[in-house]
Amino acid sequence: MPQNTHSQLLASVGRYYTAKVQEHGLTSRGVDWNSVESQELRFEQLLKVTGGKKNFSLNDFGCGFGSLYGYLSHQRSKVDYRGFDISKEMVANAKALYKKAQFKVSSSPWKKADYSVASGIFNVRLTAPKRAWKDYIFKTLDLMDRFSVKGFSFNCLTKYSGKEKMRGYLHYADPLSLFDHCKRKYSKNVALLHDYGLYEFTVLVRKDL
Repeated sequence: MPQNTHSQLLASVGRYYTAKVQEHGLTSRGVDWNSVESQELRFEQLLKVTGGKKNFSLNDFGCGFGSLYGYLSHQRSKVDYRGFDISKEMVANAKALYKKAQFKVSSSPWKKADYSVASGIFNVRLTAPKRAWKDYIFKTLDLMDRFSVKGFSFNCLTKYSGKEKMRGYLHYADPLSLFDHCKRKYSKNVALLHDYGLYEFTVLVRKDL
């Protein structure tokens, strides 16, 4: 993907999420999720990549206003957390909410962590061409792999969603294709979770088994 296309794609997505948090505030809808319950269910799936550990370092791709850090704090996890997001407003809110975590305006991490997670960043395609969006996903997965020592996880809306549920500006990924991509390129230890009641799936890539 040409660099200018990639930058334009990210800029459009950044504006989308900035508008969401301005409209809905520091709520689950402010990061474009329907409810706190569904958001925390996603966190639960993504964090399965850690194998139940309570002490680890984490890169949070597309951290929003830091909801995952708040969730981890309630779980009494001792996490060296680093969140980053392309929306300046999201990051400003995250810094105001959580003084002990690290947040930056960025499209990439600045330091390796034990694990990396990405929740929802592959969903809002807007008007980007499908090929360009898939290139963005693959490029981001390469980045997650490079900056994760023990493993990483991500979620996507699923192409198995009911047609009446689908929206033209969203991206519905093929779970089998992404499982195959991760299995061939990143690790032999890959899990596909598609059984937790939402119109999406989570992929776990473990590098430390």
